[in-house]
Amino acid sequence: MLQLGLVSAILAEKSFEEAIDFVAAQGFACIEIMCWPKGNADARRYAGVTHIDVEQLDEASIAHIKNYAASKGVFISGLGYYPNPLDPNAQQAAFYVAHIKKIIVAAAHLGIPVVNTFIGRDPSKNIAYNLDKFKEVWPEIVQLAEQVGVKIGIENCPMFFTDDEWPGGKNLATTPAIWDQMFTIIPSATLGLNYDPSHLLWQQMDYTLPIYAYKERLHHIHLKDAKVYKDKLDRVGIMANPLAYHSPKLPGLGDIQWGKFFSALHDVRYKGPVVIEVEDKAFEGSAEDIEKAILTARNYLRQFLA
Repeated sequence: MLQLGLVSAILAEKSFEEAIDFVAAQGFACIEIMCWPKGNADARRYAGVTHIDVEQLDEASIAHIKNYAASKGVFISGLGYYPNPLDPNAQQAAFYVAHIKKIIVAAAHLGIPVVNTFIGRDPSKNIAYNLDKFKEVWPEIVQLAEQVGVKIGIENCPMFFTDDEWPGGKNLATTPAIWDQMFTIIPSATLGLNYDPSHLLWQQMDYTLPIYAYKERLHHIHLKDAKVYKDKLDRVGIMANPLAYHSPKLPGLGDIQWGKFFSALHDVRYKGPVVIEVEDKAFEGSAEDIEKAILTARNYLRQFLA
């Protein structure tokens, strides 16, 4: 059975308890909880949100988090933190890696199965260079996760949306060809995907084939749609900033064929969380609009869930 949830980043103004209360009241089974460092200066949309401060965890707070979620009938599907661990600024990269490790340890203490993040990338360097950096940085992170029994779900977002991310984006793990190289370098089953089909769609790729090819690596699923504007694409071409020809949308309001997507998940017997990620600018005018976005996505997706 698939378990419908919500990414907590869209609930940035709510406390942990308020976020849990909201998803419970709206009939969600689970929530991915954001764990950015408190006071983080990242002003990127949906970044810098902290619903669990992993640096302040102690036995009492761990017990509170577990008991509060359980009391509302909600489970935490994963802990999320999406920085650039391969940042060309070595000091910044080291900070990101250190915080990812803190989240992995926190997940183990909290009994949460997955930590979701990015591989990172130096956007000015080619794939081969970044794979070499991956080989330097990531084995130690994965080894820690193995030791404490937590999986790592890498989201496949290219992180190329603004000019400072040009030309390569800030996340290496964008395509099956690159995943294959990553999983060869680090064959551990601990390292897998937090798979979001929308990013393959706007790259003009088949977004269901990876479900079959990487069924053992599907540690977590994000549900986000995307709409490609063919008239804009015809004008600017695929080499343009991707937001020049596409927009993230709520599930059901873009170009993803969700029946086909869920059919593939059932084909491979995926039983884990499927978590709505709200990033639709058409629904950002107010707190009421955000709530409408969440419920619109929930209502649409329920047709595919028991």
